Amino acid sequence: MTTQTYAAVPTEFITAENGITYAYRRLGAKQEVPIIYFGHLASNLDNADPRVMDGMATQHEIISFDYRGVGATSGDDAASIADMAKDSLAFIKALGYNKVDIMAFSMGGFITQELMALEPTLVRKLVLAGTGPRGGEGVSDVVGLTYIDMAKALFTFVDPKYYLFFTSTDNGKQAAHAFLDRLKERTEDRDIEVKFKTLQAQLHAIRDWGHEPPADLSGFDLPVFIINGDHDRMVPTPNSYELAKRFPNAQLHIYEDAGHGGVFQFHDDFVKRSLAFYAA
Repeated sequence: MTTQTYAAVPTEFITAENGITYAYRRLGAKQEVPIIYFGHLASNLDNADPRVMDGMATQHEIISFDYRGVGATSGDDAASIADMAKDSLAFIKALGYNKVDIMAFSMGGFITQELMALEPTLVRKLVLAGTGPRGGEGVSDVVGLTYIDMAKALFTFVDPKYYLFFTSTDNGKQAAHAFLDRLKERTEDRDIEVKFKTLQAQLHAIRDWGHEPPADLSGFDLPVFIINGDHDRMVPTPNSYELAKRFPNAQLHIYEDAGHGGVFQFHDDFVKRSLAFYAA
């Protein structure tokens, strides 16, 4: 069992065949098949929830990374979700893996679906949190919602994730504060802040992906665990039910009184369920 924590693990770098130098953090004992963590819109390495990363590292090697042009990773911002998938595949190949497990949140789930289309045998087991299928209900609406909640956050002096990820109930507000405090636990070797142009590029990519024709996921028979809150405004919760229908070997869990960041609100339970899923 690892004694290191995500808040203290060093940032590493590797250059892939596409010429991009990726920043990443690796936690947990080295294993033949690691978990690759795919983060959300406008996220860098510091946005992975330390409680989730530490919990998963008790039994797995888990690796987070910055997408191209994000944080300390080099290059320009990717213009599409498909391009992000190509970049992510280059990163995984640079690490030397031909088989991985994946844990993906929000936009990370979009990227993962395109990645599987590129390399159908790459992923062994998949956790999809707060995400939906290509062309899913309300996916393209995230652009307007994000800017509205960013403006609200600006005038109320909070992180936009306070509004975007959590409900306005007392439970949601309490979970939001706790989550945002956890993201500040790392005090040294923090990542480079995500630029506004990166947010714009990723929002445009999501908008376009949301308008694309639905993907046929019926050919992917790997085990998939889909999880979300019952009041997700960013990727509306019906998309989780839709994903569970499209993947032939999927299981689904929905948290009550929880939003887009339901897995962070119930992080202990999420870790417990994910560990059981990967162990099965």
